[in-house]
Amino acid sequence: MSDFLSRIIERKKEEVRAAAKWVPEGSLRREAEKVNGRRAFSGRLAEPGPAGMNVIAEVKRASPSKGRIRDNVDPAEFARMYEEGGAAAVSVLTDRDSFGGSPEDLKIVRAATMLPALRKDFIITPYQVYESAAMGADAILLIVRALSPQLLRDLLSLCSDIGLDALVETHNEHEFEIASQAGARLIGINNRDLSTFDTDIATSIRVSGKAAPGQVLVAESGIHTRSDIERLLDVGIWNFLIGESLMRSEDPVMMLRALHGAEKGKEAR
Repeated sequence: MSDFLSRIIERKKEEVRAAAKWVPEGSLRREAEKVNGRRAFSGRLAEPGPAGMNVIAEVKRASPSKGRIRDNVDPAEFARMYEEGGAAAVSVLTDRDSFGGSPEDLKIVRAATMLPALRKDFIITPYQVYESAAMGADAILLIVRALSPQLLRDLLSLCSDIGLDALVETHNEHEFEIASQAGARLIGINNRDLSTFDTDIATSIRVSGKAAPGQVLVAESGIHTRSDIERLLDVGIWNFLIGESLMRSEDPVMMLRALHGAEKGKEAR
């Protein structure tokens, strides 16, 4: 585990301990069970969309490596633009300290669109799974590098019990194997190394060779152009989580359409 990730995990443990003093896990569980109308996240990604692909468009205010990405972000406005541009789902960073997000961003996004919403955070406890369900998330991100194999299995089982989908994030072949053994069906391949922050979409191309029949892949990070999309489509990946390039775009709607191939011959920038 990278020093960066280690620091975040320790901070998350402190956050959960503090939160549990205000809202005990039992109360949070009961609140989560009251939420109805969960939207199908995995179901939207199980097959390619009308353009032969799906984009999970991300609301991301900042990052540890790039700092603030965009000022004065209106999550609802971005959610509506993403839906107009043809996104299949929305990912929302809810980590406050490293990414400038909050649970409120997810609630705003989900209220502004009919797209399923992924809570993207560093989830390491059952408490956070119940918390995600209570705030209205349709799916959560589970990072293999942040979890023991047993805890990954336990959290996946809990997600199944309460009706949350889970995107299990990997970075290399070993982590992909751990995800598979835990029973993950929707598996992300992060092209960004959380130790160095180096990004290379060849990571997804290489690791995708580990996929078994029935597993659905999502390429994450470093996807900027239609050419990037086409390279990944060639190896059987049709789902793409795209954040920073959309957040920096002057026109996210047109960029999404270009990524889908709607403007043939034009690169999305």
